[in-house]
Amino acid sequence: MHLDPFELHQPATVDEALCIYRDHAGDADYLAGGTDLLPNYKMHLNLRRHLIALGGIPELGGIALGRLGSMTRLADLEGSGPVAGAYPGVAEAVAEVATPLVRASGTVGGNLMLETRCFFFNQSRFWRASLGYCLKAEGAVCHVVPQKEKCYATFSGDLAPALAVLDAEVEVATDRGRTRIPLIDLYDLRGDGIRRHTLPPSAIVVAVHLPPIARQRLGTYRKLRIRPAFDFPELGVAVAVRFEGSSVAELRVAVGGLETAPRRFDELTDPLAGQQLTEERIRELAGAITRSVRPVYNTFLPPDYRRRMTGVFVRRALVDLAPASSAAA
Repeated sequence: MHLDPFELHQPATVDEALCIYRDHAGDADYLAGGTDLLPNYKMHLNLRRHLIALGGIPELGGIALGRLGSMTRLADLEGSGPVAGAYPGVAEAVAEVATPLVRASGTVGGNLMLETRCFFFNQSRFWRASLGYCLKAEGAVCHVVPQKEKCYATFSGDLAPALAVLDAEVEVATDRGRTRIPLIDLYDLRGDGIRRHTLPPSAIVVAVHLPPIARQRLGTYRKLRIRPAFDFPELGVAVAVRFEGSSVAELRVAVGGLETAPRRFDELTDPLAGQQLTEERIRELAGAITRSVRPVYNTFLPPDYRRRMTGVFVRRALVDLAPASSAAA
């Protein structure tokens, strides 16, 4: 595998980066840490002739309890004691991303905007050509669920679920200015799976913003993968809860690694406000989430196993976070 020639652009500001993208629209990619994009380029996956490196833009850096710059290296986030103390679920998720060497290059924004993954997509050009390619790259059919309308490649980031349960927002820059949107709305679960985000292609994620109330929530992240020291998630479960006394004030559950985008299950968790997290309620919630998810066979572990492990991980996380008196009730 080798990298084909491309032109590297190194803007100093967000506006300059947007201008460069506009000049090469349809033939440009933004480059953050490059830990996913460049390996994909080596496999000739959706190549572009212009790469716009974001590492030289000061505005995209910085770590604070209320703001994480999109170009913050995962290793720096992992090493931040204040972040770990305020957001334990985020710290757990960061530590689960790939290897220390990858975390030294990978970024917060890069992990949020990570490409989806599939047996039939993340392969060499020779391998893909032997099968006639796939809907996501050069082909016309999805081989996972054979049809021509939707790609079923799986969302493979770890940070998104952990930040989504904290009601994080992303600050986005486009040619029309700046805006903030809920992080979970960054992803298009109902789309065609090829264009996996709700943002226009030229948009830049500037930072992640966390509300002060997020620091009052207990949180955790659980990850299922084949090789614990390296692999992408076959399943990622994030839970955050704020208690008032022994009762739930707010509960959020988000799942990644199963479908084309991460999902949050507010319709199942909001009714628990004001109630205690008893063993029965935990078991019912875990079962309802298990029945709701729809994994397909495009990763190493079978869909039914990943679905069943969703309930197991949700139940274990809630038992660990619940006050002992509630869980025993």
